[in-house]
Amino acid sequence: MNTLSSPAQTRPGPMVNAADAAVTVTGLTRRFANGPAVLDGLDLHIAPGEFVALLGRSGSGKSTLLRMLSGLDPVTEGSVHRPDDVAVVFQESRLLPWRRVWQNVVLGQKKDASVRARAEAVLQEVGLAHRSEAWPLTLSGGEAQRAALARALVREPDLLMLDEPFAALDALSRLRMQRLVAGLWQRHRCAVLLVTHDVDEAVLLADRAVVLESGRIRTDLAIPLDRPRRHTDPQFEQFRQTLLDALGVHDD
Repeated sequence: MNTLSSPAQTRPGPMVNAADAAVTVTGLTRRFANGPAVLDGLDLHIAPGEFVALLGRSGSGKSTLLRMLSGLDPVTEGSVHRPDDVAVVFQESRLLPWRRVWQNVVLGQKKDASVRARAEAVLQEVGLAHRSEAWPLTLSGGEAQRAALARALVREPDLLMLDEPFAALDALSRLRMQRLVAGLWQRHRCAVLLVTHDVDEAVLLADRAVVLESGRIRTDLAIPLDRPRRHTDPQFEQFRQTLLDALGVHDD
């Protein structure tokens, strides 16, 4: 368990055993250039294997929280406890154009006799085995995000964070990627934190949807729907409307 905390922490979070929680965030606050708090005393718990969707308007603190959980931004006030094995998939695939797809997948991994086999195995999982020798610039947007997802999965993370990974995709590719992520999560059962603006996506994928507003949790909604989920389920619409209300989106 990796613990990130401020050097002069006034609200220490509890030490959480990995068997009890994948992520525990306590009193997390983040400011930029002495401005208002982007995150304001945030408390959040994610159980092992739980799929949590994080929603909120632009500027609500979603991506800041993800960056702090990933270690890209420092924790200066409050505490974060998370697993050591963490992987992040961003909105851009961030593939190196001078390396083939399989080489991008195992970038940073220990180079041994099994490295190519590990790359091929995860590419098979994401439906991209036939493109393992391709150059990244020849991939479609959906294929590039599949490769980015394979690069995250090859690390066998205990926590997978997805920062609006489907936002730049067309509607059909987005639907395919949502189904792919749902299937991969059910097989791997790592904890997942998905940052999204898409309410339907949150209801389709998540066990729980958390809505941020001004750096605090406004709504924390359990979504106990059977899988696979469909928009035609009457309960789907109920959860969707609850989240839209929490985001301040109302029908005329």
